[in-house]
Parts: sequence; C-alpha cells; structure tokens
Amino acid sequence: MSGICRFFQRFLHLILWLAGLTLIGYFQYYATTDIKQTHPSKICQPIKNVMFLKTHKTASSTILNILCRFSEKHNLTMALPFGKRSHLGYPYPFQASYVEEFKRLGNKFNIMGNHLKFNLHEVRRIMPNNTFYFSILRHPASLFESSYVYFKNIAPAFKKSKNVNEFLSSPSSYYNMAENDNMYAKNNMWFDFGYNNNAKYDEHYIQSVFHNIEEIFHLILIADFFDESMILLKDFLCWDLDDVIYFKMNARSRHSIQTLKPENKEKVKEWCALDWELYKHFNKSFWMKIQERMDLKTLYKEVDLLQKRQSELMESCLLEETAIDHNQIKNKNMKPFQSGNARIMGYNLKQDLDNTTLNICKKMIMPELQYTAHLYYSQFPYKRKNGR
Repeated sequence: MSGICRFFQRFLHLILWLAGLTLIGYFQYYATTDIKQTHPSKICQPIKNVMFLKTHKTASSTILNILCRFSEKHNLTMALPFGKRSHLGYPYPFQASYVEEFKRLGNKFNIMGNHLKFNLHEVRRIMPNNTFYFSILRHPASLFESSYVYFKNIAPAFKKSKNVNEFLSSPSSYYNMAENDNMYAKNNMWFDFGYNNNAKYDEHYIQSVFHNIEEIFHLILIADFFDESMILLKDFLCWDLDDVIYFKMNARSRHSIQTLKPENKEKVKEWCALDWELYKHFNKSFWMKIQERMDLKTLYKEVDLLQKRQSELMESCLLEETAIDHNQIKNKNMKPFQSGNARIMGYNLKQDLDNTTLNICKKMIMPELQYTAHLYYSQFPYKRKNGR
C-alpha cells in the first residue's frame, strides 16, 4: 500500500507542477500583452538617424520643419549647409564637403534634410549605416504649376513665357536643356533623385531607376495625401503623434496660383513623362505600404487625431485662424523668403504666450531659412563669435 501511495503522491505532484507552469505562462502572456498595448515604446525605439531627400515644391519644407523640431527635441546633430547656405550644393551632385564641419564630425550626423541633388556615395560619408532614407513626391501637374510660379525668375524656360498655360502650349519652344537652372522646367523630381531629367523615355531605364530608388529609400511619401503620409512616416520611425504635427510651410497665397487648363494637365504628363512614371509607381507603393502596416480604419483614426491636435495647436498659437499674406506678418524675423511670382504666406503668434507655449509655437511657424540659421548657431556657437 505504501508503494501505491508514493506513486499517487508523485503523480499528484506532477499534475500540480504542470498546472503551475500553465498558470505562469498564462499570466506572463497577459502581462506582456498589457505592456504592448499601453507602452508601445517597449516594442520599438524612435529612429533618430534620418536622411530626407527634399524634393522641390512637394510640401518638403513642412517636413523639414518637422525634422528640425525633432532634432532639437532629442539634441541631435543636423547635416547643415556649409557656410550657412540654404542648400547642400544644389543643383550640383551632393558632395560631403557641402556639409558644415564634415571634416571634424565625419558620419556622426543624425538628420539630413536641406535641398541637394542626391548622390548616395557622398551621402553615406555623412550619415551612419543604420540611417532611414525617405523622400516625397507630388502629382506632376500641380507640382509643375507651383514650380512655374516659384521659379519664374530663375528658370530661363519660364522667363520666356507669359504664364504656365502659354508655356505648356509649346514647351519645347521655350526649353533649352543646355541652359542652367532649367531642371525646374522638366522632370524636376527625377533630377532631385540624382538622375538625368532630359533622359529619353525608355521603359527598361525607367524600371532600373525604380529598382535603384527602392534599394536605397525605405519610404516614399505622397504630398497629395500629406496627412496619410505623416501617419505612415510616424509608424515607420516609431515617433509620437506630436512629432509629426505641422503647420503648412511655404504655402502660397491663392492670388499667386495659376489655373491649369484641363488639356495642359495632360500635357504635363507628356512633357514630364519621367516624373509622371515616378509618381505613378510610388503612389502605388505608398498605398501598398499602408496596407502592410495598418488597415484604413486605423489610418484614418490616426489622421483624425493628427488633425484635431493640429487644430488645437493652431488655436493656441496663432493670432489669425490660418496662414496670412507675408506683408501682414508683424515679426520681420518670421517672414518667409519670397520667390518669383509666388506670394509665400506665414503666421502671426498670439501675444502673451507663456514661455513654454511660445517656444513650441515659434518653432512651428519658423520659416526654413530662419530655422536653418537657428540650428547652425545652436550646433556651432563659435561660428557666431568668428563672425560667420
């Protein structure tokens, strides 16, 4: 009998031990689940090494403002233009020497986002190996109209015509590929990515370019879906919602917008065929990436949160409800740069804001040139002493 008792005792102990393991696993599972739900930072950490290819007239100045604010928030180092310039050597292919203090810092920079013509080999001399690369595209028709107005006095092809519709009635009669600064007048996005904007249309060549871009860039955003782009960017970078809140930068007054004739919208697709193919391809991949990471219900729930937060900040910060004409801006230091026939708008802040709110609001409305200069002296204070 004693042997049988010992057997049942051992059997009972085994049952209790297995039950204990099951309960421990159960509680561990639900404890982990709760952590994942309430502490997303346990899953991923914010990406802080970021290279943004700032394409022209694609809402890229708004993204640069976001990057500048993120850089300050985390005390990061931005790759700023040498000599306090406004761009990184554009329109010439980027060289590492175009970055301030490159010789001293090497590839110790965290954020890169000022205008440049993309050159991967040289960018890699600046940015760490684990850098996240992204850019943004815009529908070529709306981009072309914006470029025409903004670069009216810069691109020789634009100077020769009265308005954008006249130019598009016969673009080849105004355009000379040998003239400097005409990259703004044909396939400008293609050019910004580092390619020949005057290349002949060839399907094999186009597909090879797409492949190269996809090998380098983790994400291509779409300006026509800007809020959706910000949510997707936030998700990729593991950033907080407030990190991608924005006020529109470099927006034009409606009085400086030229309306494209319907037939000329189609002509843009022919004249800028490389840009059109680029846009179509990456617009498709943009929505595919969204589907891979979230459903549309989740996407637009976050878009709604983004827009509500943006409205709250605008109400807290701005004297007027939205952007105003540049000649109405009271603080001269906050006036945006004006170019061509464009009338670039800006913002007035409310008076008597507390210091914390004022600092947040001021950074939200700071124009690109001013923010670049601000970061320049923040990162290199001794340059101010040396009179640079």
